[in-house]
Amino acid sequence: MRVLTPLLCLGFALGACVAGPTLVSKSAVVPDGVDFTGMWQLRNGSGVERRSDNAASREDLIVLDRDADPRRGRSKSNRSVQVFIEYGESLKITQTRYGLFISYDRSVVEEFTFGENREVTIGPIEAMRASGWEGDSLVIETLDDAGSILSESWRFEGSKDVLVRNIRITKGDTEIFSRRQVFDRI
Repeated sequence: MRVLTPLLCLGFALGACVAGPTLVSKSAVVPDGVDFTGMWQLRNGSGVERRSDNAASREDLIVLDRDADPRRGRSKSNRSVQVFIEYGESLKITQTRYGLFISYDRSVVEEFTFGENREVTIGPIEAMRASGWEGDSLVIETLDDAGSILSESWRFEGSKDVLVRNIRITKGDTEIFSRRQVFDRI
């Protein structure tokens, strides 16, 4: 039994190294005084700020996947989380006690449930999503099967008339994409 115990510990340690990244659940409780509800307009120039070599535009981020397996409908792309990024110059945000709805340019609506940690899909792309509150910021993290993580955070800056969105895609310790957007209440 004494020999098995160290071997079991070694096995568990090696198994932990093999396991990929996971998402940590976030708080479902909305902080006092934080309500993003309203109409928001992208501040001129804030959507094109370069923060990495690949951040020039959304088109630069999208990589055609030549390794896709059409029989399975699944992609082997290293950054399938990119399909979960939505953009818009005009936002309508509705916040409830349980979640947030964002309408981008009156066409695409995203829904985020506070405290969720579940699988989400867009067509054949599957990923894990955790969303909720960290301090006064709403944080949404999406993890694809290749280990890439899309992180979005939304928070007020200064007054409640300026909303900041930070977007990052990372794989391990490497930042692949980063953008900061500033929205003014209209």
